[in-house]
Amino acid sequence: MQRQKINFISLGCSKNTVDSENIAGTLSKDGFQVEFDSKDNDFDFVLINTCGFIDKAKEESINTILDCVRLKQQTNKSFHIIVFGCLAQRYKEDLEKEIPEIDKIFGIMQEKDILAYIRKQTTTSETFARQLSTPKHYAYVKISEGCDRHCSFCAIPLIRGKHVSRPMEEIVQEVQQLAEQGVKEAILIAQDTSYYGLDLYKERKLPQLLKQLCQTDIQWIRLQYSYPNQFPEEVLDLMLEQTKICHYLDMPLQHINNRILDSMNRNITDDEIKQLINKIRAKVPDIALRTTLIVGYPSEKKTEYEELKSFVEHTKFDRMGAFTYSKEEGTKAGMMRDSVPQKEKQRRLDELVFMQQDISLQLNKNKIGKTFQTIIDRKEGDYFIGRTQYDSPEVDNEVLILDNGKQNIEIGNFYNVKITSVEEFDLYGEVV
Repeated sequence: MQRQKINFISLGCSKNTVDSENIAGTLSKDGFQVEFDSKDNDFDFVLINTCGFIDKAKEESINTILDCVRLKQQTNKSFHIIVFGCLAQRYKEDLEKEIPEIDKIFGIMQEKDILAYIRKQTTTSETFARQLSTPKHYAYVKISEGCDRHCSFCAIPLIRGKHVSRPMEEIVQEVQQLAEQGVKEAILIAQDTSYYGLDLYKERKLPQLLKQLCQTDIQWIRLQYSYPNQFPEEVLDLMLEQTKICHYLDMPLQHINNRILDSMNRNITDDEIKQLINKIRAKVPDIALRTTLIVGYPSEKKTEYEELKSFVEHTKFDRMGAFTYSKEEGTKAGMMRDSVPQKEKQRRLDELVFMQQDISLQLNKNKIGKTFQTIIDRKEGDYFIGRTQYDSPEVDNEVLILDNGKQNIEIGNFYNVKITSVEEFDLYGEVV
């Protein structure tokens, strides 16, 4: 009997990626043929893991669903369209009404229901396998679900619920298993990694988790999505003590103006943010600090934006992402008047992005002539493309190494690479 084929399309953040991989691995273990983002039309199910965080992400999710509906109509195929994830959780009734061609809709944390629907039988098994959609040498590891923060602009607590930490031994076991499968880099993710353990152990346990993960066979441990308020500073000491922990920190700050921070319910002041950044850089001088900022928040005045702009110019973040504010139903900010015109939001965003390009170029120029340990992610055209410990996949700088036919470079391996030239977000080098 021919195995049934399943195509996964996972949209949005890396937390969605992990959810999709867990379901995919379990189905593969059950005998289904599972692929990610398949270009083939010959499948029996397409599972779309949606994002509902901001307007552009919602639009991408809707367009992806509609593309699948059109494909089904144009090819007269009988595959099932299954939609799940954040957008499905929040707008299930709207999706059912507006896109009746969807065969089944599931929200978040309904993995067993999805499996039962595909298997056409009830399952009580709680054991999930995992099939990576990332290159086999790195994997995202979700250490908790949900969020107890209530930032005024964010709908994640409404969608994913309260913060729930995974038991430490479960995470350590998963990372060790990944290492045994050939994964070399574990990227720790959550809505807020710095909050880890507070619900289970009545205190923050991120440093203790990192210590235990360093005892596994994983080679790089990367930390993402850390909230600045009450950040566990012991993590910085561990970065210096433990060579496996990358000197990298992703800390979304969102803004720097006190009035805006207060309205956002961020529970931190501009002075506290600046002091924290100074402390981080003093303790780990070579750390790559990444942040995310929002422009055009309701009532953001031009002077308050200029304060943010000056902060970015002065701080010189190693990595920075920025977004225009988008209204989210059910949030505190969503009830405020969206007073900044979209054109002005875009102008402010473009200005910040262009400024960061200049900052990144200047910081990259300082790397010329230096040698960095680099992991190779893929091959594109004439170049091998990798990353240093200072860069996360997909969002940060990359190292390009020309394939001259004389080097025995393998994807997934580490090499010492000397930087010879740079651009705003790319480094060029040669293996030494």
